[in-house]
Amino acid sequence: MNMERKKNVKIVVLGDIGHSPRMANHAISLAKCGHTVDIIGYGESDLPHQFKLSPNIYHHFLVSCPRINWKLLNYIWKTIWTSINLFFLLAITRRADALLVQNPPAIPSLIVSWVYCKLIGAKLIIDWHNYANTIMALSVGRRSRLVALTKLIEKTLGRRADYNFCVSKAIKNDLYDKWGIKSQVVYDRPGSHFGSVSLSEMHDFLKVLGEKKGFQIFMDKNDQNSTLLTALHPNSSPYLKEDRPAFIVSSTSWTEDEDFSILLNALQDYENHWRGGNQKKLPKMLVAITGKGPLKEYYLKDIECRKWEHITVITPWLEDEEYPLFIGCANIGISLHTSSSGLDLPMKIVDLFGVRVPVLAYNFEALKELVIDGNNGYIFSNQEELSKLLQDLFEGFPLNESVIKNLNKMKKELESFGNWDKIWNSTCKPIFD
Repeated sequence: MNMERKKNVKIVVLGDIGHSPRMANHAISLAKCGHTVDIIGYGESDLPHQFKLSPNIYHHFLVSCPRINWKLLNYIWKTIWTSINLFFLLAITRRADALLVQNPPAIPSLIVSWVYCKLIGAKLIIDWHNYANTIMALSVGRRSRLVALTKLIEKTLGRRADYNFCVSKAIKNDLYDKWGIKSQVVYDRPGSHFGSVSLSEMHDFLKVLGEKKGFQIFMDKNDQNSTLLTALHPNSSPYLKEDRPAFIVSSTSWTEDEDFSILLNALQDYENHWRGGNQKKLPKMLVAITGKGPLKEYYLKDIECRKWEHITVITPWLEDEEYPLFIGCANIGISLHTSSSGLDLPMKIVDLFGVRVPVLAYNFEALKELVIDGNNGYIFSNQEELSKLLQDLFEGFPLNESVIKNLNKMKKELESFGNWDKIWNSTCKPIFD
């Protein structure tokens, strides 16, 4: 491709664009370079705020497929519907020099994208977030013919792509060892709107949450100038209250591949410790769980039945620009992500690191590329380990100096985490240029 002229790039996301931060970041970075971007996907939630500010990004929404009750027939029908819908949008939008497609899912996005690129002579770039075949195996079993077909499609089209990006060294090595596919690691990093949240920002944001957004939990009933976590000095500068609770956040898609009972049972241990005599001096705890998904109501009923006295759980839904500020107010984040392949890395941890919040993360093969145990967070393998971490981390909080020192040390380590622009410019920009 000619280095001097700006390119037309299409991005295919067979998912909700608003919940595809990595592909959204690709679009924003391409637009910053002056390339014209047509991003195709579902419009189930608000688009990133940066899309609205860029004249170079155009979005095109897929139409959701009407559902058929029979599972196999529904899958076939959805594949046909989506293939026609996707190819139609590719055909009627501007001719592309390159097409970047997210994988998974492989069917039909990889096939349709490859056919389109062959017809018009565009470059095909696949961004490997995980394997579609390993995700499918969770629901239909590894020996399913559908899993075998998906694996064959990924292998064949991965080899025929002009370039391949991937999210971890583990996937890079696996792609090459298993299928001979060469790829470039592009680590996820948060966008430019993520960063450390100052005390002033925290205080102002929590007041807005409490007063305007309806989250009464963040209001101080005795002082309208204070919040649950912060108060003001006589000179109007904010400070952290000495009687504040521990504040932890977790994000989830509420699906079967993320066992949220691990966190709930660890919190039950925390509550039981209070009821059993409180040998350790533990603070009250506020737990915020963000996200939407099919099992949300199931877990909310479970939480309600537990009748905790010292733990409060909230499940806020936040706007795109509010999310970094909200998670940046937390003392620590929790990730229960378990990879179907063991090779991908959770974006929720990247977001937390972007606002300098350390994490407690469920262990799997590739996690060590992101979380360094005892450095920027801690790794656990079961509810007992998570329970112990929560009690050890917050014993005597917030007056225990060693606890605060440990939390601050981990936050300090995250100052060098980096940002998306730096990584993208060094790895992806030369390919598009």
